[in-house]
Amino acid sequence: MTQTTLKDEQDAVRKVFVKTYGCQMNVYDSMRMTDALAPAGFVETTDPEDADLILLNTCHIREKAAEKVYSEVGRMRKVRETRAEAGKRTLIGVAGCVAQAEGEEIVRRSPAVDLVFGPQSYHRLPALIAASEAGTGPVVDTEFPAEDKFNHLPKVDASPQRRRSITAFLTVQEGCDKFCTFCVVPYTRGAEMSRPVSAVLDEARRLIDAGVREIMLLGQNVNAYHGLGPDGREWGLAALLEALARIDGLERLRYTTSHPRDMDDALITAHRDLDKLMPYLHLPVQSGSDRILDLMNRRHDRALFFGIIERLRDMRPDLALSSDFIVGFPGETDADFAQTMDLVREIGFAQAYSFKYSPRPGTPAETMDQQVPETVKTERLHALQALLAEQQGAFADSLVGTRLSVLFEKLGRKPGQVVGRSPYLQPVHIEGDTNLIGEIADVTITATGRNSLFGQLTPPDRNLMPRSVSVSAQLAAGAGS
Repeated sequence: MTQTTLKDEQDAVRKVFVKTYGCQMNVYDSMRMTDALAPAGFVETTDPEDADLILLNTCHIREKAAEKVYSEVGRMRKVRETRAEAGKRTLIGVAGCVAQAEGEEIVRRSPAVDLVFGPQSYHRLPALIAASEAGTGPVVDTEFPAEDKFNHLPKVDASPQRRRSITAFLTVQEGCDKFCTFCVVPYTRGAEMSRPVSAVLDEARRLIDAGVREIMLLGQNVNAYHGLGPDGREWGLAALLEALARIDGLERLRYTTSHPRDMDDALITAHRDLDKLMPYLHLPVQSGSDRILDLMNRRHDRALFFGIIERLRDMRPDLALSSDFIVGFPGETDADFAQTMDLVREIGFAQAYSFKYSPRPGTPAETMDQQVPETVKTERLHALQALLAEQQGAFADSLVGTRLSVLFEKLGRKPGQVVGRSPYLQPVHIEGDTNLIGEIADVTITATGRNSLFGQLTPPDRNLMPRSVSVSAQLAAGAGS
């Protein structure tokens, strides 16, 4: 049987399979890739064996990220060979931050790859596919284009055929100017760029029309947002949040990921003034040692971080905190690590992400002296994660017996069960009807699981105290003390 090309199948339904790695921004990017492909006749599939186009949207943050991509390309090559036996053409594309960092090296090592394109180029996907089909060889597009990709993407489709889930991501800022010495983001995502306020509001309204009730704003440094407002001035994140909070139908707002240097007074005050802004903040600190923070080029110190947390908790006593930590950064001593542990005990975290330092090619930290032995990194990570897990458990236990508002998102795994999210982003499982999905209801928390809460709908006449006590006080009384 003679193979057909994608171009030859214009009258047929073409399918795209997207596998997403890494951060929430990649999840958003994958959704927008499918939006960009829809006018070209592509519909999304969850089965790579059914796909005319396979896209791997990659992340460069984790260790050995590139090697994992090459391994996945090998698996997808076998899928393509199986489809070829049935006379079906399949294109394989590598997108995202690994594509941006590796570029031509990907097609050199993996000839099965037809397309390589970075995070700033996916609005050009239809043209890249056409170029690949023209038979001139693999297409690599890793330039940082002069145009804003968001101006060239189709508007979010709010039709019933493209209904979104109850919650959605919305990228408002990309890139980074901070140049932390361990991080590749400035090299893979480029300089900081903020979308205009009008574009963000328009996309938010379209998401709400498509059934979304909660939006999480995304950015590499989302609180560095400085988009052009309708008044001709630059707006900060606090002003953007305030405008979004006025949109009818939007029930909840969140944002991630933030940098301590960009937590200004207006944004801190917004946590007090905006009811729709959830009392949960992810604010990476990375280390509790000023010396290590300086080596990381984090541009903040312990005192600044503690000051921000104190002001936030003054504004919103029930605020829960999440953070990121790196252990074993080059030059980190036992005393430096002890300061990190001390910071965790003093502040108390409801959730956190912690990792061993691993070098990223091309970053300054890769060539620093005093690289920490792997055994020491592992020992420190285990100690930190044990403390963080204890705090997470203490925070969850403190919620038992309280009343939380829960936005229900989907059916649970068990019959008659529905699942939603607490204000603190935890999954909450209850027995309830499907008509709860998309609604916010008060739930009395009755038990905790490893990463979830369990509860029951609170009767309207039941006089329970809502969750309003200080998180820091709860953790200080438990594992954080």
